[in-house]
Amino acid sequence: QVQLVESGGDSVQAGGSLRLSCVASGLTFSRYLMGWFRQAPGKAREFVAAINWSTVYADIVKGRSAISRDLDKNTVYLQMNSLRPEDAAVYYCAASHRGEAAFMDGSAPLPATYDYWGQGTQVTVSS
Repeated sequence: QVQLVESGGDSVQAGGSLRLSCVASGLTFSRYLMGWFRQAPGKAREFVAAINWSTVYADIVKGRSAISRDLDKNTVYLQMNSLRPEDAAVYYCAASHRGEAAFMDGSAPLPATYDYWGQGTQVTVSS
């Protein structure tokens, strides 16, 4: 079965950096759209970034974050720089069978596009 396992969450000070990782198994990794979402307490889950052969970022992280993937390791990464207290959340990795097609119709940022979700990794940012 499909499994997504996130890691890399930590407690950092504002202005710091983190790299989150998500290892995927049970799917053809290169074909899948991989996304990162986050959810803070009391708030809705929100889109951060997504990748297949294209990439897309939420405005809230654009210029401060970079999504990448390693096809040999079936791993997607989210590098986050210049972290702010408002970046604190549980970060989730997600996978969609729609792959690159989701960029063509603009659905890559939508949670409903994704078929599988990881358990999340906690990011805490102190001011």
